[in-house]
Amino acid sequence: MRVLMIQTPSVEEISQERVYPIGIVLLASQLQRHGHEVDILDMNLERDPFGSLKEKLLTFQPEVVGLSLRNIDPLGNKTSSLVSPFIITVRLIAAVLPQAWLIAGGTGFSLFPKRLMIEIPELDYGIIGEAEESFPALLRSLDGPPSILGLCWREGPKVRVSSPATDFDMDSYVPANRLLLDPARYQGINNYVPTIGIEAKRGCSLCCAYCVYPQLQGKRLRCRPTAAIVDEMELLHKDYGIESFHFTDPVLNMPRGHLEGICEEILRRKLKVRWDGFMREDYLNEKNVALFERAGCECFSFSPDGLGQDSLDTLCKNLSEEEILKAASLVAQTDVISVYHFMVNVPGETKDSCEQAIRFVEQLYEVHSKKKNLGTIVLNNIRILPGTRIERMARAQRIITPETDLLYPTYYNPKPFDTLRYKLETLQQCKNVFMWQGIEELK
Repeated sequence: MRVLMIQTPSVEEISQERVYPIGIVLLASQLQRHGHEVDILDMNLERDPFGSLKEKLLTFQPEVVGLSLRNIDPLGNKTSSLVSPFIITVRLIAAVLPQAWLIAGGTGFSLFPKRLMIEIPELDYGIIGEAEESFPALLRSLDGPPSILGLCWREGPKVRVSSPATDFDMDSYVPANRLLLDPARYQGINNYVPTIGIEAKRGCSLCCAYCVYPQLQGKRLRCRPTAAIVDEMELLHKDYGIESFHFTDPVLNMPRGHLEGICEEILRRKLKVRWDGFMREDYLNEKNVALFERAGCECFSFSPDGLGQDSLDTLCKNLSEEEILKAASLVAQTDVISVYHFMVNVPGETKDSCEQAIRFVEQLYEVHSKKKNLGTIVLNNIRILPGTRIERMARAQRIITPETDLLYPTYYNPKPFDTLRYKLETLQQCKNVFMWQGIEELK
């Protein structure tokens, strides 16, 4: 069976940071091993994405089209939506190849499967969660699929959704066949973000109030063998010249010892690569920070999210201010850039917590002042996503109503602190510019 896998638009414009779509390449590789003829189109790389899509459909003539909706919107406080180009993509395929089966998946789709299936009647099926086993099973029985984990299907006017697969055995993980989509096309296209992702594990055992990772990947951490991970990095480095990687894990340095094992393997092989990923502050110590730096860490990325203890507790971070500042003091002694992400105007915000947030930003810059290695502090309002504790809080406070359509950008940012983000952004940007320019601030 001929199957075309499409990464639908997941950034706003051609100039935005783009990443190698590891999810659909993994699935395409799996389908290829099941005997299907597979091709891939990443619409984010195309200057004329819909023209390129039409050309690919006419030349390849797929019998099945798999569409990945990775992001529903760009986040970062933006109000634009990526649902619209997804709908256009589906409708264009249906118009050009009306006999083809259309199957949707991806992280964004998995958040709103019923809503999107109802909105887009051209979709025949959807798959939520992990699809390595579900997608090949669906292709074997398109006219009448059996019970399949994560399947979305239609029964008359209704859409049914089965429980997602969240237990794929990572010991059985086979790296993507990069011949299906050349990584060289992604070399040098971004300014900040490494384009090539590596999966070291799936799952997240944390319970942050705004986050959907446990819904999408399950709460049990499933780790790949460290040697297999470094095998993949070494192959990409040798065959494609890839020198910089981003680990896609929800939290890279959990559980204890796994990232350390990866780094020891990188050093044992004398592999000259750089990498980054999001880390948990209370899992860092002087020894592993030094190890991570020696093994090529090029950015310590943190998402503590709460700018003070009250905010940390509200967001269910199970983390203290002291632990964040201790981690900051450890990484500030390295020659590696650090980046911090925080949520602003969280539930329960007060004048005192706003002042606390200002002091916390100032403390972080002070900690990094000697080496001047604080890359930036990213400040966002909370995107309200379905099934999260924040959604329940917002409904209880009547910030959103039953009529609110969470498919489109909806942020938790009530008055009277709805402009706090701008004040904090001005503060952090001023400190950042002065730090990098080597200018002392007037007291």
